[in-house]
Amino acid sequence: MLEVALLGTGGMMPLPYRFLTSLMLRYNGSNILIDCGEGTQVAMKKFGWSAKPIDVICFTHFHADHISGLPGMLLTLGNAERTEPLVLIGPRGLTRVVPALRTIAPELPFDISLIEIQDNFQSFDLGGYTIEAFRVNHNVLCYGYNVVVNRAPKFDLERAKENNIPLKAWNPLQKGKEVTIDGITYTPDMVLGPARKGLKVTYCTDSRPTDFIVENARGADLFVCEGMYGEPDKLEKAKEHKHMTFYEAAEMAKAAEVKEMWLTHYSPSLAHPEEYKSEVRKIFEKTIVSKDGQNTDLMFPDD
Repeated sequence: MLEVALLGTGGMMPLPYRFLTSLMLRYNGSNILIDCGEGTQVAMKKFGWSAKPIDVICFTHFHADHISGLPGMLLTLGNAERTEPLVLIGPRGLTRVVPALRTIAPELPFDISLIEIQDNFQSFDLGGYTIEAFRVNHNVLCYGYNVVVNRAPKFDLERAKENNIPLKAWNPLQKGKEVTIDGITYTPDMVLGPARKGLKVTYCTDSRPTDFIVENARGADLFVCEGMYGEPDKLEKAKEHKHMTFYEAAEMAKAAEVKEMWLTHYSPSLAHPEEYKSEVRKIFEKTIVSKDGQNTDLMFPDD
């Protein structure tokens, strides 16, 4: 199971009724945060999530509404007596931006590992899941993210017995390792069934629509995508500021054949985004016009 919570849905500035866009995910005891704008900690507490177990924080880009909450977050983690290392992933410039923000959080009881994305696409295997970063089209260097949980094929007990595979070889074979016992080599394909579908969440904010986003979101169980504007007459403004409308996001969701899309990153001027729900769903039916605290538990297909 992959737990997902959209802590906030706002863009540019926090509002009394809308926190800034930030996504938190939890899998097998590991916690991932994507973007950390002003007020992210408050949103966490409101919706029942904790900052202390965060293992990884990913940043889409370095505009304030996506990173200005980091110093306070680090201080909170330090005050909670955290000692485990923290991984931060972001565009080139991360090794300059984070130390600058840490001027007000200089002494921490844990190590921070800074990983700068170097290419248009880069993946990071973090044990149990993979984070994929892909370049999007904003007015500064900006990335979207996939969080992918792969599943190993199921161990086939009957095949293991039919092939007379020694019991002590079962565990390493199930983990995908070859085993040689008494001169006989046993391979994982002798005991493993067909590949099983995993889980995939795609997160994309602050971008114009691109084919590369569609390519990377393809088949996602959940596509969290910016919809800065719901008003049909705001298309030119979206183009000017390198954002997108609800309808453009829906077209990408349809093209990528995702299972469900959550809209987020609303303009402060968009007071009632739900007013445009019916029109957006004419393009992509499985659209959710998200509210702060939107959450779900994604289950593996055969669970």
